[in-house]
Amino acid sequence: MLRITELKLPLDHAEDALLAAICTRLGVMPDAVRSFSIFRRGYDARKKSSIMLIYTLDIDLANEAAVLARFAEDRHVLPTPDTSYKFVGQAPADLKQRPVVIGMGPCGFMAALILAQMGFRPIVLERGKIVRERTKDTWDLWRRNNLHPESNVQFGEGGAGTFSDGKLYSQIKDPQFHGRKVLEEFVKAGAPEEILYVSKPHVGTFRLVKMVENIRQTITDLGGEIRFESKVDRLIRENGKVVGLELANGERIDTEHVVLAVGHSARDTFEMLHAEGVYMEAKPFSIGFRAEHPQTLIDAARFGPNAGNPILGAADYKLVHHCKNGRAAYSFCMCPGGQVVAATSEPGRVVTNGMSQYSRAERNANAALVVEVHPEDFPGDYKTNPLVGIAFQRQWESAAFVAGGGTYEAPAQKIGDFLAGRPSKSLGSVEPSYQPGVHLTDLSQCVPPFVIEALREAIPAFDKQIRGFAMADAVLTGVETRTSSPVRIKRGPDFQSVNTRGLFPAGEGAGYAGGILSAGVDGIKVAEALARDILARS
Repeated sequence: MLRITELKLPLDHAEDALLAAICTRLGVMPDAVRSFSIFRRGYDARKKSSIMLIYTLDIDLANEAAVLARFAEDRHVLPTPDTSYKFVGQAPADLKQRPVVIGMGPCGFMAALILAQMGFRPIVLERGKIVRERTKDTWDLWRRNNLHPESNVQFGEGGAGTFSDGKLYSQIKDPQFHGRKVLEEFVKAGAPEEILYVSKPHVGTFRLVKMVENIRQTITDLGGEIRFESKVDRLIRENGKVVGLELANGERIDTEHVVLAVGHSARDTFEMLHAEGVYMEAKPFSIGFRAEHPQTLIDAARFGPNAGNPILGAADYKLVHHCKNGRAAYSFCMCPGGQVVAATSEPGRVVTNGMSQYSRAERNANAALVVEVHPEDFPGDYKTNPLVGIAFQRQWESAAFVAGGGTYEAPAQKIGDFLAGRPSKSLGSVEPSYQPGVHLTDLSQCVPPFVIEALREAIPAFDKQIRGFAMADAVLTGVETRTSSPVRIKRGPDFQSVNTRGLFPAGEGAGYAGGILSAGVDGIKVAEALARDILARS
């Protein structure tokens, strides 16, 4: 097969236009095209009145060799690459110890799935509950202000990505097409097939729940074992290598291979690993607020007269501004037609996050507006104590809890008041979606002054890119602190900890991914590295 990239057609093109465009592009007759499939479909909305769809197509052509020869110098006509997944090996029949995966988020369950498919029968330890019980506990916070510290947006089957927009795209380099493997497994688990070809695929929270359950079943059907409410209290190291794990219930599991996929909010686990001597470093992340605007405003600004077109769906945005104080302010985790939710995992703290359903049909668009922070901003010496970023997060999450009234309501402020430097007294036309509710106040007490300074400069700049972004009635809700892990658990080229053999730090929590797809890809890479290590010893 051959692949055409950058094939552009109008948004409202007829169904048969693709075949005609293929024939025109390649200079062949229709009967030479045996079949074709869409590998990717995106859009170019820079000219709002004339939005173009951009296709990557795979084509089965009768005279493929001759056509490829004619287009030898054209980088947009090439042989279709082999994107099929290839396992690095199969588990030995006399496997002495089973590998253990800590965490059942996207990184953990993809690592476990790959290991199970290779016959390694992994044991998965998840501190939280199965996804449907976890959902009940999460809603208990949103509806009744009752926090469950071990079962919430951060902890439990599916990881933090379960309560998100379910975005399945990433900018990571992926020469081995591991991302394709992730998407194919998601489709097998119940995701819509369109995630294989749309340029910005997403699945939404409700669909993610069922997918996670199906992936769990596949792992167990292949011989894996998944234990919920099984928190790891200690990593047992001897002579610089892993020899076992100790659980909170006192049980010991002997193993020499551990995938650490705990997510970015497992602060007690980071503290335990640091105490046990596992090498880690403080790393930058970002903090700020969630911004909510009417989705119709974003649609009109991005798509103009084509707003509401079902192919385009609800519009998103990605914004960045380099501020005079040397910081970058940018939008993060944009959720079209979604809602802002309570995402704390610790008592006495408020954290925001965004999520959407597959339909993206809610009234508001939301995104985090955040400013980068560096280890030099953290309290204490980050070189001797890599955990100081956690203290920094906790400081501002606690401040947000107090500013919100001490009930898990979140502090909020209208953008007009925020830019003017005055507390908000009443809401306007934009109704905030945060559950369990908001408390209007002055957000300047909830983040460092340099973040306020940067955002007050950035929001008017964003308004020049999206007209109406600085609308007075738009709402900011605080605080957004869990943009990425505050630590990096450093690993070598073999994907193992630089000072603890057999420990494979992975995903967002270890500082090697950001988002569902990249976390899943990292889980695959780590599973392959672990398998190679076992096979090399066999």
